[in-house]
Amino acid sequence: MSLLANKSLVRLLGAMLLTLCSLLPVWAQDNTGDAVIPDRPNPPRLVNDFVGILQPSERSQLEQKLRAYNDSTSTQIAIVIVRTTQPYPIGDFGFQVGRKWGIGQNEKNNGLVLAWATGDRKITLATGYGMEGAIPDAVANRIIKNIMSPAFKEQRYYQGLDEATTEIIKRASGEYKADESSDDDGGGGGIFFFFLIFGIIILVIIISRRNGGGGTRYRGGGGGPIFFPPTTYSGWGSSSGGWGSGGGSSGGGFGGFGGGSFGGGGASGDY
Repeated sequence: MSLLANKSLVRLLGAMLLTLCSLLPVWAQDNTGDAVIPDRPNPPRLVNDFVGILQPSERSQLEQKLRAYNDSTSTQIAIVIVRTTQPYPIGDFGFQVGRKWGIGQNEKNNGLVLAWATGDRKITLATGYGMEGAIPDAVANRIIKNIMSPAFKEQRYYQGLDEATTEIIKRASGEYKADESSDDDGGGGGIFFFFLIFGIIILVIIISRRNGGGGTRYRGGGGGPIFFPPTTYSGWGSSSGGWGSGGGSSGGGFGGFGGGSFGGGGASGDY
């Protein structure tokens, strides 16, 4: 084989080696990236601190706040705290979490992921399709730049998360409302049963008076007081769990994510 042919072969092998090396990072991301995205929490929760940087009381307060917002609007704001998102950029990590967990409702896509990588010092707000109008990219960027970054620089982590979620809720206020709930506590059925019994009693009284005593009489005469039967309905009591203040910290429990979809909205930053 001539010297010229040897040089051509060396150049060809070198080009193939360079191409292979350029594809290695892509291959590594495709094969290891899924391991970085945490599995959906079980039981489901909206505040997920995989680092342990927040105090238990701080996590509980944020969880109650976001659950209450979910209960009243069906909009789900999920906080995800990890040490690093490598090999994903923080923004891609937020979208991947939103898609993998299905944050938000299936038809409304009203989910938002607030992801924070403590080791990378990176933050992102990833919005579902249905939240892009309420929290456009410019607003998401301002929340990170003006609220979260200054607080995190001063190690006021809980305050930064609390103020950021308050601003998100304020911006998205009125965007969605929760669907009419069909509670299993029998609240709606209790009201219907109460008025049904009440109507039957009134009807019996009217018929008995028209019959002039020919029908069934109430003890004490037809003009006696109307009797209201006892009922076990407690829809307005504190034990109903609807509006009472005696509920536990879980607020009745977070039902889980609804399968929302994420596009490319949001913003990322550091501190």
